[in-house]
Amino acid sequence: MAAAQPDTIALKIPRGRTSAGAIDYLSLTFAELQAETNGWCAKMKAAGILRGDRTLVMVKPGLPLIASAFALFKLGAVPVIIDPGMGLSNFLSCVRRTKPRAMVGIPLAQVLSYVFRKTFSWVMVRVPASSSPTSRVQPTTAEIEAATAEPGDLAAILFTSGSTGAPKGVCYEHGMFAAQVELIRDTYGIQPGEIDLPMLPIFALFNPALGMTSIIPEIDPRHPAKADPRKIVQAIQQEKVTNSFGSPTLWRKVAAHCEANKIQLPTMKRVLCAGAPVPSDLWTASSSFLPNGMLHSPYGATEALPISSISAEEVDASSTTGACVGFPIPGIDVRIIPVTDKPVGSLTASSFLPVGAIGEIIVRGPVVTREYHNLPKATSAAKIPDSERPGGVWHRMGDCGLIDAAGRLWFLGRKVERVITQEGTLYTEPCEQVFRAHPQARRCALIMAHSVPAIVVEATPTSAKDAKRIAEELALLGARHTHTAGIKTFYFMGQLPVDVRHNAKIHRLAIAKWAVEAKAYKVP
Repeated sequence: MAAAQPDTIALKIPRGRTSAGAIDYLSLTFAELQAETNGWCAKMKAAGILRGDRTLVMVKPGLPLIASAFALFKLGAVPVIIDPGMGLSNFLSCVRRTKPRAMVGIPLAQVLSYVFRKTFSWVMVRVPASSSPTSRVQPTTAEIEAATAEPGDLAAILFTSGSTGAPKGVCYEHGMFAAQVELIRDTYGIQPGEIDLPMLPIFALFNPALGMTSIIPEIDPRHPAKADPRKIVQAIQQEKVTNSFGSPTLWRKVAAHCEANKIQLPTMKRVLCAGAPVPSDLWTASSSFLPNGMLHSPYGATEALPISSISAEEVDASSTTGACVGFPIPGIDVRIIPVTDKPVGSLTASSFLPVGAIGEIIVRGPVVTREYHNLPKATSAAKIPDSERPGGVWHRMGDCGLIDAAGRLWFLGRKVERVITQEGTLYTEPCEQVFRAHPQARRCALIMAHSVPAIVVEATPTSAKDAKRIAEELALLGARHTHTAGIKTFYFMGQLPVDVRHNAKIHRLAIAKWAVEAKAYKVP
């Protein structure tokens, strides 16, 4: 892209406000970003980072993240990217497992590496980085030859969020990254010269390869739910943003702000919304603030992305079957197998369930990763050898779902969060969809509490009497559907615990532990 469109702006990082109130950006063209990346290469080589070195990246979103990550790719080193929001204990566990030889880190990260010296004992090379998202190294226009890489070579280790278990390092190969870029570009018709607002920092790494300008949003990645929608909307309007990726939680805030202030975003061609099922009210509201664009929801996971996609014009927002996540993307195979919590050693034609049958979602294709780093048991549990493609695997998504007669995939919930009763198995999404229709239910969580299925509602009743009233109304909603008619126990929680990365994935297993001592409202 630096050769194809050297003078096109590649990156804009906010650094304050002008006297007129506009966002003031540090701007770099693709040629300047290339020079910045070469500067990082020179700095890293001088420090002693070698080809193949696993390198922990602990820098701020913005210029340091993008330039240092691409410099590591160019050197043939392997970036290790861990979400800092997963908590210190999980973070340190991830570092111990990856045993990085090098790290690129801000001053706080450097201090952390000395405080927890034993955990970071494998780190032989430390490259300092500034805490400022606009900090620059000494750029160089002297071209640095990129290391050659085969499609099967390890490119990066990216950690899962750990929302339903311990975070795991996903091994990405260079061929997988190339396939991801191609599928994302082709699926959504993304063109070089478009302008993106990536509300998940790691997605900014796709933009240079897609030829899009990255507008770094004013969001603290540690607390995305606290993002100010006014700043997001200002950036979209000021920079004429055409594309954005963000969680349903963030886009719900933007939608509410736009509705309250009668704002439309006419430059937006598409919004990609993922991390959790898109609620029906956001699907409905999207047409009002995207007059020339469309809300899309890609389905996938850190281990395999993208798998399928659905748009606002295709979705049935009133469904209580689950969340329809659309048709599989060309080149991706999706199947349903019987639910089991044990490893699956092999598959035959009879292993696959028929149309409409509920089971576990498995996928294969060029973006499906093969293993977790240094976790052979987790790899064995999540991967199934592909007998038709030597060296290939099917990935078990850990989700329950079905494929309908039209060939569309439906997400019903995480496998570990299903609730098994004497009457049958309940799945989170079809049940929670029913109760989210209540005007005071911001979010809901299906759990098993004291041996009965229950719904925990994100709401703050004003009194016990008010809570009892809401519980009775919820029970009436449930009685309208066969799969929820037996749910008569309700809990109220001011704020449901969710993942830090998307602020959308509900920690239902943690909620079930909370409910052991919490006040239950049971409707006869």
